[in-house]
Amino acid sequence: MSNEPIQIISFYEFKDMSTVGDLREIKDALKAVFREVGIRGTINIAGEGYNGMVCGEPEQIERFVSKAESLLNTKLPVKSSFHEKAPFRKIDVKIKPEIVTLKRDVNISLGVGTHVDPQNWNGVISDPETLVLDARNDYEYQTGTFERAVNPGVRKFSDLPEFVDQNLDPARHKRVAMFCTGGIRCEKFAPYLKQMGFEEVLQLKGGILKYLEETKKEESLWQGECFVFDERITVDHDLQKGSVPDHSQRHENARKPPYEIKA
Repeated sequence: MSNEPIQIISFYEFKDMSTVGDLREIKDALKAVFREVGIRGTINIAGEGYNGMVCGEPEQIERFVSKAESLLNTKLPVKSSFHEKAPFRKIDVKIKPEIVTLKRDVNISLGVGTHVDPQNWNGVISDPETLVLDARNDYEYQTGTFERAVNPGVRKFSDLPEFVDQNLDPARHKRVAMFCTGGIRCEKFAPYLKQMGFEEVLQLKGGILKYLEETKKEESLWQGECFVFDERITVDHDLQKGSVPDHSQRHENARKPPYEIKA
């Protein structure tokens, strides 16, 4: 790679991958695209969809997006940022049971109508009647979060249903607004809460990364930096490499905070 700034893109989509083809053939084809274009990163595929993060020079990324869209028969929903060097070094395409692991059966279609655009998010989470739920892990919360957000204190995403069972009540918590890094965890957890009987469930469309991309710093309700799963560790409000330490190193010893949920 040259001295051009490196573009990092993330993308995901829940879709019936049987309409695209055999997962093993899709995996091989995606690996071939990686090698042909000359980029690096990770893509997970499952029967329920795909989830990826890759990096390369902008021209390489443009070529990758075009080829991936043709291969996956879709319009790739991309979130983008830049860094002076590549945060990924390997090509990794995996077939998994889920593209984000919740270990619960979820009717994804129940998430229709739950998305809130970044420009409307501040109004939602400023409402005292809204429970603001950080759907990420504890170490991600420690790096940065939104004002009024509840930290479930979980070590992994699949622990979040247990937090809900023990601490939330559809009869009391009439409106729950949740967020995560790029949106994928909320795409699964918002419909899960709907299944559990919660009346009004909202999710930040595009996640924290899209909010930071589209929200002026002086209008932002984001506090701190955003943990990202690559060598940058965190990004700041300008989506540049941050300076907050890697709290995931203390991940296994994290203690759950005392719960005081009033909404």
